Formats: sequence, structure tokens, C-alpha cells
Amino acid sequence: MPFPRNLGGRMVAIVLMLVVGTIAATAQEPQPFEPTLHQPGKDVQWVPTPAALVEKMLDLARLTPQDRLVDLGSGDGVFVIAAARRGAHAWGVEYDAKLVEYSKRKAREAGVASRTKFVRGDIFKTDFSDATVVTTFLLPSMNFQLRATFLAMKPGTRIVANTFAIGDWEPDASVTVEPCERWCKAMLWIVPASVTGTWRTPKGLLVLTQKYQTISGSLGSQPIANGRLKAEEISFTVGATAYTGQVHDYRMRLRASDDDKPFEGTLQSTRR
Repeated sequence: MPFPRNLGGRMVAIVLMLVVGTIAATAQEPQPFEPTLHQPGKDVQWVPTPAALVEKMLDLARLTPQDRLVDLGSGDGVFVIAAARRGAHAWGVEYDAKLVEYSKRKAREAGVASRTKFVRGDIFKTDFSDATVVTTFLLPSMNFQLRATFLAMKPGTRIVANTFAIGDWEPDASVTVEPCERWCKAMLWIVPASVTGTWRTPKGLLVLTQKYQTISGSLGSQPIANGRLKAEEISFTVGATAYTGQVHDYRMRLRASDDDKPFEGTLQSTRR
């Protein structure tokens, strides 16, 4: 059958229309959101944490698969995803809805969506008290504002911050990534038990004053020295005798270095 003379021209026109239509459709498709350096947020601008420091901070926290990690101001989700890759369950609190969706997409791409959660929220109004590890990259003023919340968490909870301290609360440990280009310091705080008050013991009244993980006071008529708390573990000296033990709520179990028999103390009153 002979072809119409203008079939070739019609075919060229159809092909051109298809190409133009495809280009137009592609141009109209929304591109996936990507965060940009210093993009504004509620309280801070977004700045990424270097991958080496992310891993160093999780090392410092001694993160395990049994931990529940929360990242405050989770941004692009790198802490949450890195923690999930180590087997932990992790979630992030982020005010920017676009960053929340971006983090969810990255968690799916990393294959850890089942162990991660990202929520849009205000870190100062969100309950994260069940976390065993908290990570932050916040301004000093924000860390200071969160300090009372951190100290009210379960003893032994680990707080790990990028670069910025938590007021005058001295860290239990710190480490710097080398070579350093930017944002290289990680700091660890371990939430101490609360021991301030008067404890009745077989060796006399143990009167303690606490400033974070440091304690001072007296046992009977003698002052204590070198007083420290690490989570629920307590240690101090009275003269040449060293005492070590554990604190749990209103009871304290102690052992003196010159006596093999442990003894218990009971909290009688607290100082206000």
C-alpha cells in the first residue's frame, strides 16, 4: 500500500511533540528536597555534623543495640540513622517538616526505617525521658535551657554534645577528632543519681551536698573527700578509708576499704 506523501512530516511532528511533552512533564516534577547550609530553623540554622564526629560521639556514648537514642534537633537525620545502623532504636525531634521528611527518606534508603522514627516537634516541649542516650548539636543557651531536663532523666543516661557545653556542668569525658576541619569536639555527660541530703548509716550520719557528679559532706564528724558519682555508683574517702557503693532511690549500699562487710544507708531528709 502506498504511503501518503506527508506521512514523514507527520511522524517528525509527533516525535517532536512527544519529546517536548516529556521535557515539560519532567520540568514540572518536584525535585526531592535537599537541605542547604545555614538554612534557618526555629532556634538555630542547619549545619551538618561531620560523619567522623557522628561516629566518635556514638563511640563516646558506648551505644549498644539495647539503647534508645534520641537526637534533639535531628536535622538531616545522620545521628538517628548512624545509631540505627549499629542496631539501636533511635528517633529524632526536628521542628522543620521538610527536614523530617528528608530524614525519613534517607532512613529508607539506608535500610533502617524499621528502627528509626522522626517527628516534627519542639525539643523543649517533647517528652524524651525514656531515652538512654541523647545527642545534641545545639547552641550553649539551648543546652543550658535543657540542663534541668537532662538531670531529671534516669541515672546513667548518657548525654553527648557536639562542641557546645551544658552550662557549668563539667563533662565526664571528651574527645576531639583529628585532623580537625570543623566541629571536632564531642563531650559526654552521665546523668548522676540524686544524693543530696542526710543518710542514716551504721557508721553515723552521712550528710551529702551534690553539684552534678561531685559530692562533698561528712560521715559522722569527719569530712569526706574525693566524692564522685557515676550514674548510681558513688565513691568518696574519709581519712584513709575509701568508700564505694550504689545508690538506688532512698537507699545506699556502701563498702569500706577496711571492712569486708557492706552496710546500708537510708535517706532521712533532703536539703532544699
